[in-house]
Amino acid sequence: MSHATPRDLIDDLRAVVADAEALLEATAGDVGDRARQAHRKATETVERARASLKEVEGDLSAKARAMADDATEYVRDNPWQSVGIAAAVGVVIGVLLARR
Repeated sequence: MSHATPRDLIDDLRAVVADAEALLEATAGDVGDRARQAHRKATETVERARASLKEVEGDLSAKARAMADDATEYVRDNPWQSVGIAAAVGVVIGVLLARR
């Protein structure tokens, strides 16, 4: 079972919004009061989804930047510990790859 990353979810939501927009464009010429109401409601929903998607993307980008800044600060404050951690991770990865 694979795990979806936030980036995967955002890409999937983009695809859903794009598909909904394409469907709305394809049905724009349908006549009838109910069809126009459904089209208007769907358009509003797609616009809200697009706005929410942009907000989530912005939040994720801000969090990623903050985490990168924190990591950079930690490395600057603790250079030898950082070297030790990197070496330990390298050893673990080497052992895991050697077992294959």
